[in-house]
Amino acid sequence: MERNEEARRNDLVAKIIKFIILWACAIGMIYPLIWMVVSSLRPEVEIFNSAVRTGTYNFANYVKGWAGPAGGVSFGIFFKNSFIIVFFVIIGNLLSCSLTAYALSRLKFKGSNVCFGVMLGSMMLPGHVTLIPRYVMFNKLGWMNTFLPMTVPAFFATNGFFIFLMIQFMRTIPHDFDESASIDGCNSFRIYANIILPLCKPVLVTALIFSFIWTWNDFFSQLLYISIPSLMTVSMGLRLFIDSTGTSNWGALFAMSFLSLIPVFVIFIVFQKQLVQGVIASGVKG
Repeated sequence: MERNEEARRNDLVAKIIKFIILWACAIGMIYPLIWMVVSSLRPEVEIFNSAVRTGTYNFANYVKGWAGPAGGVSFGIFFKNSFIIVFFVIIGNLLSCSLTAYALSRLKFKGSNVCFGVMLGSMMLPGHVTLIPRYVMFNKLGWMNTFLPMTVPAFFATNGFFIFLMIQFMRTIPHDFDESASIDGCNSFRIYANIILPLCKPVLVTALIFSFIWTWNDFFSQLLYISIPSLMTVSMGLRLFIDSTGTSNWGALFAMSFLSLIPVFVIFIVFQKQLVQGVIASGVKG
């Protein structure tokens, strides 16, 4: 009896220690976010003063940040521009990549293996290699200072990662569905639209989340093609708060940085279950 009580006591102590360690690690990971949120509520002079434990907390930085860094452009314009680009990139990636994945995984045609190999090879090609050719091409097309260089390529299945992810998922779907639909008179496109696409919801949600996060956080591409303040995105707008030759508005920067994280958190929380299902299922070869 005493041994059982001692064993239970040791188990309880072990669980408490694990609990404390996990909480310590969790707090250490989210501490930068907590510090940013607290700093966004502090006056400029108190942000980097480590001696200050308490002080004035208000939403003045949020009001100042939302008004915009310069040029009379509200930060709401940056949010709107980012949402526009993200919307078209998501639609383009889901449509074009799913169609390409369907063709490579479900249809038998001459050269399909070659196309699949080329697609895999494009994933290994660094983006910096095609940077200058793409810039020259878009410049000659007159697409500078527009959203076209960021959105149009998404409609041509340029993201090999999403194609590969969807191919792996579609291979897990039995071919009996295709054969049954063909007997009922469905052509390839109707099989794709009415049967395969609804079954691919988890991997489509996975592609949606990654497309949103990567496009929302993208800075380099937008910096290349956009120079007009009214067309800038959230990531570019945040950069405007930092002035290397003058005074930087750190309070407004932290405030708008926190607001820019909210859409990412919302998307991830809402689609978290489908994301896990899509990643797991896509890693299983059918």
